[in-house]
Amino acid sequence: MLDLPTLAQKKSLFLFGPRSTGKTTLLRAQFPAERIINLLRSGIAIPLSHNPGELRELINAMPDSDLPVVIDEIQKIPALLDEVHDLIEERGLRFILTGSSARKLRRGGVNLLAGRAWQCNLFPLCSAELSQFDLNRYLLYGGLPQVVDSEDPLEELDAYINTYLTEEIMAESLVQNLVHFSAFLRVAALSNSQQINFANVSRDTGVPASSVRAWFKILNDNFTGFMLDPWHSPGRKAVATAKFYFFDTGVANFLAGYRSLNRNSAEFGAAFEHFIAMELRAWLAYGRHKETLQYWRTRDGLEVDFIVGKRLAVEVKAANRIHPGDLKGLRALGEEAEFAKRVVVSMEELPRTTSDGIQILPWQQFLHELWRTEPAGGSGTNQL
Repeated sequence: MLDLPTLAQKKSLFLFGPRSTGKTTLLRAQFPAERIINLLRSGIAIPLSHNPGELRELINAMPDSDLPVVIDEIQKIPALLDEVHDLIEERGLRFILTGSSARKLRRGGVNLLAGRAWQCNLFPLCSAELSQFDLNRYLLYGGLPQVVDSEDPLEELDAYINTYLTEEIMAESLVQNLVHFSAFLRVAALSNSQQINFANVSRDTGVPASSVRAWFKILNDNFTGFMLDPWHSPGRKAVATAKFYFFDTGVANFLAGYRSLNRNSAEFGAAFEHFIAMELRAWLAYGRHKETLQYWRTRDGLEVDFIVGKRLAVEVKAANRIHPGDLKGLRALGEEAEFAKRVVVSMEELPRTTSDGIQILPWQQFLHELWRTEPAGGSGTNQL
């Protein structure tokens, strides 16, 4: 759903995303190999790290083309961004620069090209990218490409998490104690999709709250998780604490120790909410929609799971039948501000609309209507 060639016709791009979400595979599918410089290859990375100016020589040797130059894993050599900056200004070249750690780039003292490149994000495979979509499997195992296709998804998740911990976290010296950090990851996964309580996580892990705060920031900076900020209502007093989600349902479940999801369990409902969060986040990013994704919760317990600008308010219920009590949050939110659509995403089989305009949709229909908007800011129409 991410159309990089169309976007790259307009400007240089940063393509950020967690490891193994398919950045390199996508680039190889959309651009010729002679335009790609892969910094994971030591024969390329070592000379460039010693002399970043050699980038010009590599580009000079490329066949003439109006296509962008792709530099894969740019965070490996942040100094290359100075050369890229100069080549954009001097020769009008366009680049696609991929990375799995914005933190490392910032620590390198670079300015991310000072607005000369747009940012794109790549996430795990979403429902619209899977021809055979199995909700139960996705909720449990997630959307990492190597997991989706695997006959042994648990082994793939285990390998991914161990590789990530050793290569991404320890290799960058972001965490000195892997045992404590592993305990933190488990507690963070158990509280996935909930409001962050640093004191509680600190108590459960035996790690100082200051370290807990820093580690949540590491997960955010390395695209392993994301914060959902609260929407501040004009009337009712709303909470001010963000919620945290891991970037993938499968990763969250594996870290939490969930090896199955009972259809009627709280864990299934939390995974279903997490899945819709992933879909909304990908839809906003791939379609270049500029609304923010937030949630709303009042101090007296009224809540709406997701708010997309003034366009959409979404409550997620893994229930076969939605009752009036399930609509309290959306109705209260409607008293605070006007939204184009208020929707309950559910397990009901048929869509219906209440007398006050709340749509109760089967999850399949919600996702179908959501993804009807063409990616990359296309001219398609959206029904939500």
